[in-house]
Amino acid sequence: MAILIVDDDPVQCRLLEAMLQKSGYEAIVLDNGDAALTLLGGADGARIDCVILDLVMPNLDGLGVLARLRQASINVPVIVQTAHGGIDNVVSAMRAGAIDFVVKPVGVERLQVSLRNALNTSALEGELARIKHSRSGTLGFNDIITKSPAMAAVLRMAEKAATSNIPVLVSGESGVGKELIARAIHGSGERRAKPFIAVNCGAMPENLVESILFGHEKGSFTGATERHVGKFVEASGGTLFLDEVGELPAAAQVKLLRAIQEGEVEPVGARKVVKVDVRMVSATNRDLIADVKAGRFREDLFYRLHVFPITVPPLRERPADIPALARHFLARFAAEEAKRIRLITPEALRMLAAFPWPGNIRQLENTLFRAVVLAEGDTIGLAEFPQISVLVAAQGPDRGGAPNHAGEPLVPDFDQPVELPAPFADHPGAAAAPSAAPADALALLDAAGEVRPLEELEAELIRYAITHYRGQMSEVARRLQIGRSTLYRKLEALGLNTEREEADAEGVAAERQPLKIA
Repeated sequence: MAILIVDDDPVQCRLLEAMLQKSGYEAIVLDNGDAALTLLGGADGARIDCVILDLVMPNLDGLGVLARLRQASINVPVIVQTAHGGIDNVVSAMRAGAIDFVVKPVGVERLQVSLRNALNTSALEGELARIKHSRSGTLGFNDIITKSPAMAAVLRMAEKAATSNIPVLVSGESGVGKELIARAIHGSGERRAKPFIAVNCGAMPENLVESILFGHEKGSFTGATERHVGKFVEASGGTLFLDEVGELPAAAQVKLLRAIQEGEVEPVGARKVVKVDVRMVSATNRDLIADVKAGRFREDLFYRLHVFPITVPPLRERPADIPALARHFLARFAAEEAKRIRLITPEALRMLAAFPWPGNIRQLENTLFRAVVLAEGDTIGLAEFPQISVLVAAQGPDRGGAPNHAGEPLVPDFDQPVELPAPFADHPGAAAAPSAAPADALALLDAAGEVRPLEELEAELIRYAITHYRGQMSEVARRLQIGRSTLYRKLEALGLNTEREEADAEGVAAERQPLKIA
């Protein structure tokens, strides 16, 4: 989880950074309010889980930052800190939107409690907002929980679709969140004040499909004891979402095509058509192109629905979403079950990353619900996932997925072997190592028998550590007992950018700290 520190005092920044790293968070440091607003308002702002903000700064102070965040509708939780703990400052900060207040110098225990409370409150508020937006039809793309670059591309496509009335076809496996995408498209468009009507085409009895979609008149068939307007008329002015549209029978496909083309429906038993104005969003977990070739789905209807296709990747292809989703579901279920769940262990998180999740997010949600019910303490570990543990163990020892350091994308290393930099036998100082020394010993003397420069030894040690820990930059920094930002600065200063870029490109970094929940 990523925590943004905004403070113009470099000493205080280093203290906070060390505290956060020891507590299992990723620290991002900025020295002014303008830079913080730029980061939070940009594409990288979504990865920030909380902000620790100094009140007294030159130019734009902390209260000014809080005001700008409120104006921009950026809802990241903010913990304000200052060297002056007067009641007036506390009241002003809280009224401006701060979630908590600490006085410099803050102790690590106080900071941990404040962060846990802020993140827990943020998770619950976010869930309540999502429920409220979903019920009111105003759910937007900011309500979708994701840290995955693959999903970021999907959301960009969906945002473009939301600006028009173009028919959208959302495809993807069951449980990936197709309806959530459809609701966000509706909630972000000009029809958000109108109805969003969802219909599961696979759940309708075949003999009632036309009646449900297009309506019927009283007495038009046996059992029609009253008039029914149908889903098209209910959605008129708004959005009609046809989930699993590939399950529609052939007869209903014909009438659906006419309704889309003509903008009118003919209820069963009616003598005249009814004009409708609906925005069409469809979803399917089937290969509709294959169904068209096999004659199971009308080709002309396919092209009417497939105007703006959006494909949602399965959860196994976006493991970066697992920590964020895990924290979201655990916070929600812990509140519902009245349990104080504090964290999920790194071993459990690695196991969740290793599992392929055939049921996708829906399966992950139910798995975490069961884990909360099974939990006897404040920690979720391997014991709370008995079925998943067995299945992952059955995959074999070479099928493990390892989550990265908190706040960084999860990258599975169980599908492809990771290529890392070769050993440093060709390094100028390495050739001078004594023959009796171990193969991985650091040579202290050069070819002339003189002590090698400290800068050269440091560069070789960092390069060796990167290779030894397989590019896991968080682990390299921890073993060298320096911060990650310090490690990256040394890479820059020593001209070792290549090693950093190669390690970042491979994305192989092991999670060494628990994922904080509340």
